[in-house]
Amino acid sequence: MEEQLSKTEFRNAMARVCAPVNVITTNGPAGRGGFTATAMCSVTDEPPTLLVCMNSRSAQTALFLENRRFCVNVLTQEHKELAGYFAGQRAEMEERYAAADWIDFRSGSQALSDAIVSFDCRLTEARLVGTHHIFIGEVMDIRSRKDGHALLYFDRNYVHVPTQAGSFGG
Repeated sequence: MEEQLSKTEFRNAMARVCAPVNVITTNGPAGRGGFTATAMCSVTDEPPTLLVCMNSRSAQTALFLENRRFCVNVLTQEHKELAGYFAGQRAEMEERYAAADWIDFRSGSQALSDAIVSFDCRLTEARLVGTHHIFIGEVMDIRSRKDGHALLYFDRNYVHVPTQAGSFGG
């Protein structure tokens, strides 16, 4: 019989995976919310789709499910403090939003004005897996800038990458 990995073993291993830091926002009939996440990736480009993962115990889960929209804001190194606020260092949502400048997409979603890139998504599917919801969203609009270095998280710390790595896509 195979021995099951412990939660600690898994978390320690995942800490060794470098990931970009994102602030995921929502705005709609249920209200405005947001959280910091590294669990974000593309799913397909036909149609353009990405996914994010959110702890299902978050008080904001219902906002995201009811609003049926979310915006992924990829942070720069200048956003370390903001990442902390949306990770829970600031409990009040208004305080989190007041710490940055926001631009409205046509949909009503709010994008961080100086994010490296912001993806405005329509929630097409939400699936509960263990402790987290996987939100799958069709990308409806994109805002991006040409400069800035991504804020990365590795080994439970923010890390600095001094040069741009370039593109490996096609």
